[in-house]
Amino acid sequence: ALLVDCGASSLVAMKRAGVDPGEIGWVLLTHLHGDHFGGLPFLILDGQFSRRTRPLVVAGPPGTRARVEGAMEVLFPGSSRVERRFAVEFVELVERAASRIGPATVTPFAAAHASGAPSYALRVEYGGKVIVYSGDTEWTESLVEATRGADLFICEAYFFERKIKFHLDYATLRDQRKRLECSRIILTHMSQDMLGRLAESELESASDGQVIVL
Repeated sequence: ALLVDCGASSLVAMKRAGVDPGEIGWVLLTHLHGDHFGGLPFLILDGQFSRRTRPLVVAGPPGTRARVEGAMEVLFPGSSRVERRFAVEFVELVERAASRIGPATVTPFAAAHASGAPSYALRVEYGGKVIVYSGDTEWTESLVEATRGADLFICEAYFFERKIKFHLDYATLRDQRKRLECSRIILTHMSQDMLGRLAESELESASDGQVIVL
């Protein structure tokens, strides 16, 4: 299985949903903020304790390996250097360069979000379907290209209409909808402001544990 982003609570969420963390073979990171990669030290440690043997591939922006291993050392000193039964491999994703990551083809597009490293919206192609995830970003023209022909665009809508730097609001996304040539949009990464106004939204919104069939 392929996981997109791995926040601090991802391991708990997987187990609650009945997903075996050992089945995760590939992790894609949109950017290097803790709420998007901070669960990796726990996922790796879980693999160690559960005697995992399957390799784990982590693909993300330049600097991913250093940031992940740095977090591991802060949380569990020595854990990034310990000998394991499974390999942890790091792949750097380059903007607009398609990479084969496990069963999928992944193309990153620049997102407008400051994280101390490049931030990406990810276009993932697998089994004849295309899914795009915005990651964290304010409106940027690269989203138009990234979503062209996509079956599904999973997009941040942090606030309903309030505009803040580095994050996208629902009103902006609604106004740009006709320019996004994708079949379907589902909103995610929503604040309490946005969650409180879902009844006013013209777009679908994600819910915990939701299963989507394309």
